[in-house]
Amino acid sequence: AQEPPPAAAQEPPPAAAQEPPQIAGAVERGKVAVPEPSEKALRYHRGNTLWWIFNTFLGLLIPAVLLFTGFSARMRDLARRLGKSWYFTVILYFVLFILLTTVIDLPRSYLQDFAREHAYGLSNQTLGKWLGDAFKGLGVGLVTAVLFGWIPYLILSKSPRRWWLYTALALVPFFFFVNLVTPVWVAPLFNDFGPMEDKDLERDILALAERAGIEGSRVFEVEKSVDTEAVNAYVAGFLNTKRIVLWDTIIAKLERDELLFVMGHEMGHYVLKHVIYSILFVSLLVLLALYLIYRTAGGLIARYRHRFGFDRLSDVASLPLLLLLFNVFAFLLAPVGLAFSRHLEHEADRFGLELTRDNHAAAMAFVKLQQENLGVPRPGLLYKLWRASHPTLGERIDFCNAYRPWETGEPLRYQHLFAGGAP
Repeated sequence: AQEPPPAAAQEPPPAAAQEPPQIAGAVERGKVAVPEPSEKALRYHRGNTLWWIFNTFLGLLIPAVLLFTGFSARMRDLARRLGKSWYFTVILYFVLFILLTTVIDLPRSYLQDFAREHAYGLSNQTLGKWLGDAFKGLGVGLVTAVLFGWIPYLILSKSPRRWWLYTALALVPFFFFVNLVTPVWVAPLFNDFGPMEDKDLERDILALAERAGIEGSRVFEVEKSVDTEAVNAYVAGFLNTKRIVLWDTIIAKLERDELLFVMGHEMGHYVLKHVIYSILFVSLLVLLALYLIYRTAGGLIARYRHRFGFDRLSDVASLPLLLLLFNVFAFLLAPVGLAFSRHLEHEADRFGLELTRDNHAAAMAFVKLQQENLGVPRPGLLYKLWRASHPTLGERIDFCNAYRPWETGEPLRYQHLFAGGAP
């Protein structure tokens, strides 16, 4: 995706006439130093790296074991006896597969997502809430499998040579559908969403949204403090599901001007159509991964069909093979997808700075994100290439300190998108 064209060069408009109140005088505050990570944050970071390596290995091991032991084929045989028809065989296999892998993954999930987060003071979840959310997630997965899981296998059976292309094309509307329904149907299953309690802050956010060109916005406060001490905010949804969401933790821990920059960043994602660009870019990467699977799966099936228990990819027992190969190629393509994600996040930072022109508040917001989420500001090249969907916190603070084109009359890249901005 290409960046929007920069606005024509011009002098910035007078603050009193065209800028929101929080901008006045904000640029006069000093630069913010990138804080050194705490020892606790470094331990947490090193532990996250070990867990990432383990999870990557597990993502290959589990499907490989199910595949090479023939267990996947035995699950298919059971699903075929119970389901009778092709459709119910595929659906029952998916149900069995999801239930089995969920049980296998449960100890890891408990240790990493519950026990470890409590040990570092990042989680407020009770065991009951964690189990409840796990079962709800399982339910969402099962419903999704029943509604959509059969479609790739129908494509595989109808078009053995072009299934990779048609499946990737089918995923595009599916991704859009997920982004449309998640804010209103899925997210409220896990947390309570309600109107903002701080009405003054809500008015400021809506005024900022109006200036950013987002009309008819609704602001929700989500009760995430029952789950976590971490902080976050986002803009989600399409059409009539569009909403601005703040975790109650971020409202409690950030100052008002810092919150407004965070909101400006999230509004940038919406105005700059980053969700659409992300879906299209990810779809291209999925297309490439599926094509690579198409080129390699046939040879593996021909060589190991007796161990696998199937002789064609359209057999639903091939699901572990598809997952194994997809995980391999996703790992290889991850630096490309993450680089694109970092680019979008950087442009959203730029949008938020141009919208608020409060560099100090923006930099301090990232400092607090680092402190509250136990972040490491400069984690290293390998982390950045394979794990970082956002620019490093150190890079973001540096950018917030340095990016001030309005002080010298340089053109702003997104000024033309703001209400009252230059045409």
